[in-house]
Amino acid sequence: MAINMKNKTTNNKLGTVYVIDDEEHICLTIEQMLELQDFNVETFSSAEALLGKVEIHWPGIIISDINMPKMDGHQLMEKIHQIDAGLPIILLTGFGDISMAVKAMRKGAYDFIEKPFNNEHLLDTVKRALDKRALVLENRHLKKELENHASPGPRILGHSPSIIHMRNMLNQVMDAPADIMIDGETGCGKELVARYLHDHSIRKDNNFVALNCGAIPENIIESELFGAESGAYTGADKRRIGKFEHANGGTIFLDEIESTPMSLQVKLLRVLEERKVVRLGSNTGIDLDVRIIAATKVDLLALCDQGDFRHDLYYRLNLVKIDIPPLRERIEDIPLLFLHFARIASARYHRELIPLSQEHKARLISHDWPGNVRELRNLAERFVLLGEFAAFNEQGNAGNENTSNMSLHERVEFFERSLIEEALNNNNGSIKGTMDELMLARKTLYDKMKKYDLARKEFKS
Repeated sequence: MAINMKNKTTNNKLGTVYVIDDEEHICLTIEQMLELQDFNVETFSSAEALLGKVEIHWPGIIISDINMPKMDGHQLMEKIHQIDAGLPIILLTGFGDISMAVKAMRKGAYDFIEKPFNNEHLLDTVKRALDKRALVLENRHLKKELENHASPGPRILGHSPSIIHMRNMLNQVMDAPADIMIDGETGCGKELVARYLHDHSIRKDNNFVALNCGAIPENIIESELFGAESGAYTGADKRRIGKFEHANGGTIFLDEIESTPMSLQVKLLRVLEERKVVRLGSNTGIDLDVRIIAATKVDLLALCDQGDFRHDLYYRLNLVKIDIPPLRERIEDIPLLFLHFARIASARYHRELIPLSQEHKARLISHDWPGNVRELRNLAERFVLLGEFAAFNEQGNAGNENTSNMSLHERVEFFERSLIEEALNNNNGSIKGTMDELMLARKTLYDKMKKYDLARKEFKS
């Protein structure tokens, strides 16, 4: 009869390890060693008993002997991988040889360790396996998030209230003929939002044309926008198609609209009102069927009051306004976005995606992100290219700007609250799901939620 030799339920941040060996003293040795390092450990004397405890997405790892009665370690590993192929299994044997090691690794073992084993080596292997497991589960969570955003598209990620509100608003105006103004700080993803609108609209099969108004010299911006006939100005030796004409049937995105010269704003207003464009050097208007999306990082109305932007153009562009929240106002989205960018960089640079430590996850959450999503994406790319410590050391102490004036006790509480908020968001306010993710007892979780004034209803979407 299969028996559970010992069941540990102590909550612990380092993770859970199942140990199976038909030799009780081996189980006891591993159990004591790992518990001294603050792991949760559960030991088993048979494969059948352990199999009944393994579930898909279980956040732990398994250490298994190979030579066992009834069901050996190879057979157990095959059955476990039928449940969850991404679950790391460390195999032990007192009769190890090269061929057995090769066989174990080919069948999907995370690692292969001979008895008698070195405690430090086994401990290091356990830590690495748990890190890999955490990364696998995070990737699965990201995939689920991406699937949740599949309608109308996965391009704008996040589950913060401000992002949910913005996506809902975008979906309402997706196919409306109205022009749109996007307002957001530098690096927050204004062009991404514009592309999202285009790619999921009825205009998606036509051109999306992006133009940064601040990057074009004043003397050529008119020809860039409206085009020019041959001979319209010195050097115009052939007809030039402007950006508006090129975008006909699709979308034109005018970034940094506040940089548009006053002399051009009158002509731009006429194009918006008449839906016609006239090339320089021509008297013939060209009909336009184009959606205009403008973007700014400044207060345009204040510019109008200062006389630096036309009021009539502002009100014409501001029919529908989309406000993009800065990253510091949606910290619950940061881990998801970081993992998303890291996965993209991993594929682009053909580098293995390594787990992110809890220390650096805390830095992600506590950083002020003046460069917004662009800064986060750059950090994720450095993380993949340079490794965890090099990437975050390059960031310097910027990750601790919000906590630099806090005491140690205050920093610990800040980090604890952030982790609980993240878990509540991940589980849509579910107490059971949050308990499982954080490995906390129900009363402990309730006490901490009360301490930090966190209500589950605030995290329900």
